Amino acid sequence: MAGSGVAAWKWQANSYERQLATQAEVHQREREQAAVAVIEWQERQQVERRALETRLQVNDETHYKELRDAQTNQARLRDRLATADLRLSVLVDADESACGCPVPTGSGAGGVVHGRTRARLDPAAAQRIIAIAGDGDQGLIALRACQAYAREISTLKR
Repeated sequence: MAGSGVAAWKWQANSYERQLATQAEVHQREREQAAVAVIEWQERQQVERRALETRLQVNDETHYKELRDAQTNQARLRDRLATADLRLSVLVDADESACGCPVPTGSGAGGVVHGRTRARLDPAAAQRIIAIAGDGDQGLIALRACQAYAREISTLKR
């Protein structure tokens, strides 16, 4: 009886060892599959991130070029105003007599302006107007850049 007990004991221990080995092998395969899935997910995320970074870089370059062009145009306009190569004028309502001094509708003998009556702006005022318009242009360009960035980021999260 002792011999059969020992044999049963050994058989049972051997059976448990096989079950544990099989279970460990299954667990190891599951861990390897999970690791492969995580690595593949990371690679996809890196590809998506690189694509987003590339798109954002292109957007930054585009908006930087727009900003640089606007600043160049503004500087050119400022220079033309400073050298009196260009003069700003505004349309004047010749019928308006609120100030008590109606403006004549005809152009003088030396004038070449045809059509509606215009008044020339002081060069300093024209410079200030150009500066304000330039600031507005820069603000609009910055706004477009922010909106493009937000669109790119929001499409990534979808």
